Amino acid sequence: MLTRLFIVFAVVPVVELYVLIKIGKVIGAWETVAILLAVSFVGAWLVKHQGFAIISRIQAELAFGRLPAAELLEGFLILVGGILLLTPGFLTDLLGIFCILPAGRHILKRNLRRWLEQRLDRGALVIRRY
Repeated sequence: MLTRLFIVFAVVPVVELYVLIKIGKVIGAWETVAILLAVSFVGAWLVKHQGFAIISRIQAELAFGRLPAAELLEGFLILVGGILLLTPGFLTDLLGIFCILPAGRHILKRNLRRWLEQRLDRGALVIRRY
C-alpha cells in the first residue's frame, strides 16, 4: 500500500512535470497552457453532461425498484475522471477523459466488475448488511 501511495503522490507528478516540460519545449509554453485549459473545459462539460445522464439512469432504476449497481459504478468512474481532469497534466487528462467517455467507461467498468467479483469470491472483500 505504501508503494502505491508513493507512486501516486511522488512518481506521477514528476512524470507529469517531465511531459509538460517536453511538450512545452516543442510547442511553446503558452500553447501548452492553452491546451491544458481547453482539455479542462471540455472535460468539465463532459463530466456535467455524462453525470446528469447517469443520475437520470440511477433514478429510473430506483423507480423500478432495482439496485442501480452498474450505474453507480459508472458514476464512480465519472467522478474519478473529473478528479483526474482537475489534476494538471497530459497523462492524467488522458486517463480522465478515458474514464468519462462511454467507450472507455465500458472497458473500465467490465474490468472493475471482474476485479470486484474475484475479490468477493476469495473473501477478500466482505459486504455486510446492517
